[in-house]
Amino acid sequence: MAIASTESKMVSSSSSSTSSITTMHHDILHTHILTHLDAATLATTASTCSHLRHLCMDNDLWKKICTETWPSLLDSTTSHVISTFPNGHRSIFSDAFPTLHHFSSHSKSNHPPSPPPPEELISAVDIHYKGKPVFSRVQRTETKKNMFLTSSLYIGTLEPNELVPTPVKFVRKNEEWMKNLEENLSLSWIIIDPTGKRSANVSSRKPVLVRRHWLTRDMEILFAVTMAGETRRSTEMVQCMVKVTCCGKVGGELYMREVSLVMEDMEGGEVSGKEGVGILMKAMEFGERKKVSEVGEMKERYERFLGLIRERREMKFKRQKVRDGVSTIVAFVVCVWFCYLAGL
Repeated sequence: MAIASTESKMVSSSSSSTSSITTMHHDILHTHILTHLDAATLATTASTCSHLRHLCMDNDLWKKICTETWPSLLDSTTSHVISTFPNGHRSIFSDAFPTLHHFSSHSKSNHPPSPPPPEELISAVDIHYKGKPVFSRVQRTETKKNMFLTSSLYIGTLEPNELVPTPVKFVRKNEEWMKNLEENLSLSWIIIDPTGKRSANVSSRKPVLVRRHWLTRDMEILFAVTMAGETRRSTEMVQCMVKVTCCGKVGGELYMREVSLVMEDMEGGEVSGKEGVGILMKAMEFGERKKVSEVGEMKERYERFLGLIRERREMKFKRQKVRDGVSTIVAFVVCVWFCYLAGL
């Protein structure tokens, strides 16, 4: 009897709570409550009842969350494209917020062949330092021009000789400075397919490697995501890599002079534009989205991929040595045989 009484009270309390929410004016809920929620809380709130689900689907709420997370989405180009998506900014957020995980290639046979490459890809790039935006850029790439599909995949966001200042200062202690960049710098690179109405974030968010270029001494900051992909040389995985190249003088400002995206396969070779676009489109459609809690996880995957490249190169070198050795032996035997015949 006591249990039944308790359950009855809980149902009654839940019903009264729901009814009190439904009677509250939606402007009050929208202005004073829902606009202050983050994406995860907003999604959870939407699952509580049909009334809140309807209010939480409001595109203005998701637009606010998206543009606060990625200021580049305020650009008129991206705003227009997002307006054509089935669920507007909510579609972009669900595609781009989690880290892209597209590793498995065993089920590729179940996937339909890639559709023709879209005529245009849009890159929305945002760089933050200590949580504050320092760089936002939208880059439109026309795939049918400048031999994009037949050349190596390369998307750059800066003009030649363009330098973008940052609030970061050079320090004399090299290791301490690189650690500062590794811990406080974050990057988002959202690739948008306006034709297929899909998108994906192809950045590891945090750097997987910070290093100085051996010749120029410029600072190179790498962000990388590994995904399944098929190229003319490899049928397993590729790595999508964003490189930020910085220059400057000790004690002065750090300037960005290159922010670019490339892709390489497991042979260490560059992926063509046509292959890269096909891989990206499949990743948008079939790639798993997953939030990575530890930065070290992305570093491990990057280092594992580099290890696989080294193994492939070593195996290739060993096979070449064996072939060279066999060729030498065959040539020697043929030479001896001709000398023998000549002496008869």
